[in-house]
Amino acid sequence: MPDKDVQRAYRRCAALQRRHDPTFHLATGWLPRDVRPAVHALYGFLRGADEIVDGDGRPPTPAARRAALDGWQRELEEGVACGRSDHPVIAALVDAGRRHDLPLHELSVYMDSMRVDCDGRVRLRSREELDTYMNGSAATVGRVIAPLLGVPAGAREEVARLGVAFQLTNFLRDVREDYAMDRVYLPGLDEDALAAGRPAPAPGEEVARARELFRSARAVCAYARPRTRSGIRLACAVYLRYLGRIERRGMVAA
Repeated sequence: MPDKDVQRAYRRCAALQRRHDPTFHLATGWLPRDVRPAVHALYGFLRGADEIVDGDGRPPTPAARRAALDGWQRELEEGVACGRSDHPVIAALVDAGRRHDLPLHELSVYMDSMRVDCDGRVRLRSREELDTYMNGSAATVGRVIAPLLGVPAGAREEVARLGVAFQLTNFLRDVREDYAMDRVYLPGLDEDALAAGRPAPAPGEEVARARELFRSARAVCAYARPRTRSGIRLACAVYLRYLGRIERRGMVAA
C-alpha cells in the first residue's frame, strides 16, 4: 500500500485526468482496479508536458518551452533515480513505475516529440520524420502502458504499433484543428486547400497504413489481461469508424 503522500499524489493525477480528459478517465475506470492509479499517474506526466507546450500558461518562447520540458524530464529522471519525488505527479509515476516495473526511460523519447511542437509551426516533410515523431508521441506511450495491460515483454511492440495506429488516425481526423495551430503532421497535404478552408485529398497511403496498424489489436488482445480486452476492442472500433469516413470521402478536413 502506498504511503499517504503517494496516495494523495495518485488522487491528484486522477483529478487532472477527470478534469482535462473525462472520456479517457471514464475508459480508465474499465481497467482492473490495481492498474488504474498507474494510468492516472502516466496521464498526469503527459498532461504536464502538454501544458508546457500548449497550455494557456505555457512559457512565452520556444526556447523557454524547451527549457521547461527539460526540467520536467529531469524531475522524472531524478525521481526514478532516488525512488521518490516531492512533486505530486512525479511521486505517483515513480511509485507506479516501481510497483509495475514500467519502462519509464521510454518517456525521454516522448519528450523529444514534444520538443518538436515547441516552435508552434510544425511541418513534417517526410514519412521518416512522421515515423520519428509518432515513435515518440505514441509508440513510447504504448510501451509504457503494455505492462499494465498484462502484455509480456516480447509482445510489447504490438502495443506500440497500436498506439501509432491511434496517433495516425488522430492526425487524419484532426487536420483542420492542427492546421489552425500551424501544424501539418502528414507530409504532402494540400496546404493551399487548408489555407482556403477547403477539404484536402486524404493521403491514401497513410489511411491504409493506419488500418494495417490496427491489426495489432488482435495480438494485443491475445496477450492482454481479460478485463482490458473489451476496452481495447471498443477503442479500435471507434477509430476504425473515423478511418472509414475518411476513406468514403477521400478527403480530410472536410
